[in-house]
Amino acid sequence: MTNNRSSYISLFALALFLILTSTASAENVTFIKEYTYMASDIDSKISSRAIALEQTKRALLEQLGTYLISETEVKNYQMTKDQVTMLTAGIVSAEIIDEKWDGRTYYLKAKIAADPKEVAKSVDALRKDVQKSKELEDSKKKAEEAMREVERLKKELELVKTDAKKQRSYANAIKDLSATDWFGKGVAFGQSKNYAGAVDAYTKAIKLNPQYVAAYNNRGSDYSTLGNLQQGIKDFDKAIELNPQDAVAYYNRGVAYGMLGNKQQATKEYNKAIEQNPQYAMAYYNRGNTYYALGNMQQAIKDFNKAIEQNPQLADAYNNRGAAYYALGNMQQAIKDYDKAIELNPQLADAYYNRGTAYAALGNKQQAIKDYDKAIELHPQHADAYYNRGVAYGMLGNNQQTIKDYDKAIELNPQLAKAYYNRGTTYAAVGNKQQAIKDFDKAIELNPQEGVFYYNRGVTYGMLGNNKMYIQNLKIAAKLGYEVAQNALSSKGIDW
Repeated sequence: MTNNRSSYISLFALALFLILTSTASAENVTFIKEYTYMASDIDSKISSRAIALEQTKRALLEQLGTYLISETEVKNYQMTKDQVTMLTAGIVSAEIIDEKWDGRTYYLKAKIAADPKEVAKSVDALRKDVQKSKELEDSKKKAEEAMREVERLKKELELVKTDAKKQRSYANAIKDLSATDWFGKGVAFGQSKNYAGAVDAYTKAIKLNPQYVAAYNNRGSDYSTLGNLQQGIKDFDKAIELNPQDAVAYYNRGVAYGMLGNKQQATKEYNKAIEQNPQYAMAYYNRGNTYYALGNMQQAIKDFNKAIEQNPQLADAYNNRGAAYYALGNMQQAIKDYDKAIELNPQLADAYYNRGTAYAALGNKQQAIKDYDKAIELHPQHADAYYNRGVAYGMLGNNQQTIKDYDKAIELNPQLAKAYYNRGTTYAAVGNKQQAIKDFDKAIELNPQEGVFYYNRGVTYGMLGNNKMYIQNLKIAAKLGYEVAQNALSSKGIDW
């Protein structure tokens, strides 16, 4: 422990930590601790509880951190015990088992129960997440500062108990301490994808400390994740009002505007984030994504380059730079980027999928299928992976497997018009023209502006001897600008 904590313990006369138990099951470990705080004359039930909770929580997190370092892969991460404890605070929360207040002493008993393997994975993810790591480090510092302020004011108030100003400062220090506790709970809720719980925790932190910039930022992000983008933007606005140099708030507001489809405003926000922090890898990355969506591949590549320069481990930046190179027709460079993305993150399904499309474009259908297989293994709900694998199998002449893949793509995404269309062409190729027409019907229902859909439906009707429907469909295709249909009608002297 640090010297700071030693001073905290010496301050609270008769305070006592007891390790009651440490149990392990096949998956979980449980640590339980209790703490008794002897209140001073200026303490209330609220201040006594806040102090007791902070001390108990620290002891539990330290014990869990020690366990992780000795028993899990965390020992290979080259992190100090304090760093592990700091990150663990953003993953698990202490659960209060029992608490009692008799007007002079506050007794609190709490536990932490966690699957050490899962916590170790989360620690690994958090240590790579620069922003979250900084948030947790700042939260730890805030709690330590609040405790130091509590200690200082307590000593001063022992001499002058009637100093109203110091009493208010003491109450505010306690509020700050409690706010950091709720902030930590919010981070842990967010890591476990309980975003509603995270919003509630951040709201409590903000109520205790209305100047808590990071709490506004995180609450705004979780509101955005829950689909409440306007409320998210309000929180980012507040964070910027409180700290106009806060690059994170501009970045988060850019993400929210991007989700609303306002790409121009999103770009402005990323510009502002980069202005405040020129080393902000994720701001370059997301600005690159926005330029990509706007069709500006060259600028997107420049931003992905910058993101990679700032964070060479950012697998998604390589993946998306590969997509930009693919859009420019540079398949070899695209594949190199997908290779690197996969090297950095072998679980990145989209990188395998994207590499598959590049190999398919180069005519390497077998390698494309291998990559689609891997993408599907990692992400079984990836409709486009099934669709593209179906296309690859079709080009290899495996019509049965082609149809199976289109079936699955349609099951996962019933709005995928191209899957109905391609399944229709495959059914036509194997002689099932009635089923082919049904699929063309559905494709046209979903996308009535695609001339080729009408053309192939017309051709299929023609193969069934229905000349009226053949001409009717080709006329629609021709009016939609499909040149093949126009030429076919003109060759027959039919005005379209």
